Amino acid sequence: MGDPSLLFWGILFGVLGLAYFVYGRKQKAMVPLFVGIALCALPYFVTNVFVLVIVGFILAVLPYFVRI
Repeated sequence: MGDPSLLFWGILFGVLGLAYFVYGRKQKAMVPLFVGIALCALPYFVTNVFVLVIVGFILAVLPYFVRI
C-alpha cells in the first residue's frame, strides 16, 4: 500500500462504516446497516483514491436521503 492518502481515507470510511453498522443494528434500520457494511468493505476493493472518496461520500450520505 504505497499511497498514504489511500490508507487515511480507508481508515476514515472504515470508522464511519463501523458507526453506521452499530447504529443500524441497534435501531434495526436496514439502510444504515448495509451502508456500514459497504463502507467497511469499500477500501478492500477500491485502489484509486479519487474513486474511494467519491463512492465513500455517496455511501456516507445515502442514509440521510433513503429512509426504509
